Amino acid sequence: ALAPRCGWVLPGLEQRLAVPAVVSPASARPYAAAAKPAKRDAKRSRQEKGKEKPPPRRRPLISKPVDDVYLTWLYRRPCYQLEQAVGMLKRFQELDFTHPKQFVYINVFLDMALQKKKKVDPFSSSVALPHRFTDEVNKVLVFTENEQEAEVAREHGAAIVGGVELIKWILEDEIQADFYVAVPAIMPKLIPLRNKLRRKYPATRRNSLGSDIPKMLQFFKECHEYAVQDENIIKTRIARLDMPTEHIIANLKTIIHDICTFKPSNFDPIVRKLVIRSSTSEGLLLNLDGILPQVEKVEEKENTADEDQQKPVQESVST
Repeated sequence: ALAPRCGWVLPGLEQRLAVPAVVSPASARPYAAAAKPAKRDAKRSRQEKGKEKPPPRRRPLISKPVDDVYLTWLYRRPCYQLEQAVGMLKRFQELDFTHPKQFVYINVFLDMALQKKKKVDPFSSSVALPHRFTDEVNKVLVFTENEQEAEVAREHGAAIVGGVELIKWILEDEIQADFYVAVPAIMPKLIPLRNKLRRKYPATRRNSLGSDIPKMLQFFKECHEYAVQDENIIKTRIARLDMPTEHIIANLKTIIHDICTFKPSNFDPIVRKLVIRSSTSEGLLLNLDGILPQVEKVEEKENTADEDQQKPVQESVST
């Protein structure tokens, strides 16, 4: 209420106007303090009820459809033999009228686990395929300071040959190559390139360090390189679709056998799943039987053979 125009103020109104009353949120909303515990209790009760409910039963997947049209998510993904899958890819190309010389690819899903939370580090490798599927020649750089070795490297198709003078140009990305090989005498001078080249740094285990320059050049000019992506997947091309089926199979097995060397044989196989496809087709899941190297079975046969050879000797000694 406002005071009358005559200027007088009602008793007590002056104090209320001068000092505004401070009202606490709890007193203004007496239900607010109790609302939060109630909401928490309701949330907990809902969570407990959710835990008490059994998980929904997932319908087991059916192995094989009986009709031509079906829901794919209700059925297990079909698994094909390698020769059958390659034949299907060739048939897809004919039905779709796509390019007959398209590339064939594989997606290899890896099991990198080892003992006690250890795992195989992502790797890259180069392998000589039994049947080449491209005319591309890799660009190979040879490190050597010997003039005779340099001349041999040029004669056998080295793209770049040189010594320590190449280090500066490589560090500045003025010179790049697909592969780098070197002779042992120059290796102490190439240490500045270790972090730059990384996996392509010349090393004996990669067959890129040695004295046989013609042999190294022959391998790296025509070799096929692959690498692990996303920690456990290898995606690489292996052949052309117009190649004979046996050539495609031979190339695939060569790459798979090389991949399997990166994990000790006493652990589970490193290849967990293998999918093959062409440039225009769907991926076909492969049956790994007959594709992976059977190291353990070979060892068992060797052991049994040794025992058979030892038995006659033991019998002759006892007599």
